[in-house]
Amino acid sequence: MARTIRTEKPWNLRKFFFQWEWLLIAVFIIINIINSYLSPYYLDSNTFLNTPRSFLDKAFIVLPMMLVIILGNIDISVASIVALTSVLMAVIYNAGVPLQLALVMALLIGTTLGGINGLLQIKFPELPSMIITLSTMTIYRGLAYVILEDRAAGGFPKWFTFFAWGNVGPFPFILLVFVAAAVIFGFLLHRTSFGRVVYGMGSNLTTCKYSGIKTEQVILTVGLLTGLMSAICAIFLTSRMGSTRPNVAQGYELDVIAMVVLGGVSTAGGTGRIGGPLLAVFIIGFLNYGLGLINATAQVILIVLGLLLVMSVLVMNLRITGNKSVY
Repeated sequence: MARTIRTEKPWNLRKFFFQWEWLLIAVFIIINIINSYLSPYYLDSNTFLNTPRSFLDKAFIVLPMMLVIILGNIDISVASIVALTSVLMAVIYNAGVPLQLALVMALLIGTTLGGINGLLQIKFPELPSMIITLSTMTIYRGLAYVILEDRAAGGFPKWFTFFAWGNVGPFPFILLVFVAAAVIFGFLLHRTSFGRVVYGMGSNLTTCKYSGIKTEQVILTVGLLTGLMSAICAIFLTSRMGSTRPNVAQGYELDVIAMVVLGGVSTAGGTGRIGGPLLAVFIIGFLNYGLGLINATAQVILIVLGLLLVMSVLVMNLRITGNKSVY
């Protein structure tokens, strides 16, 4: 009797419609219905094209944070990397360096700071990633304050505002760049051996080590990617604000982690897909916009976001998922 070996899972209608992303789509629709009730001018094409300008800068960090959490780690230093990179970029430009070169240097600075996090995790594997990044978070933010104290730095040329406020046709430039970055990360996670290794390390790091996988290189690569995307966030944030201060991007790390967790990426590691965090970016972004329509305070926004996260975690735990799946 001939035997058939399946290399892919057969398509299942029930599993397709019970995916986490469908629930997120439903939540996004509900949020837009509520927002349209709060403001009769909400349902407009300009709303969906212009509103993302206010939150897409931090969305760039969601992409590498997804890899970090799938690995079973956490990085709470990303907002401090954004602040220090933004401050150094402004200082370098004000020192007489052309802004084009200052932008390149900002990317190198952010990537280096993320690489330091990766190297520390490799050098001290006995320390949790939260402890390491908590330390670097304090150091990076402290350095930003040492450099600028309570002063602001800016004076950028007018063309620099195009990054945050410019359009390519009807579409915001920042939206197009984010879509391109999301496609790259989606391909990296779901269509390359590197992505498979990330899932494997999140599921069982010890097995991966004894299987000959160069786990240290993966940790360093993820750290470098996190630093690079934090630097890109710093560039867009600085462009949107027109200047920078040491306290910029306060709380970004919590927003980013919330988007990744709401997107269905398990903090235990080894599980998650890129579609969920991408939907969560727009859910939380438009939720904050809707709460802003009714002049909700920052405390109320935090409470609503916290309740949304708690409910999402409860629903995920109630789902019948069986073993962890690698996508």
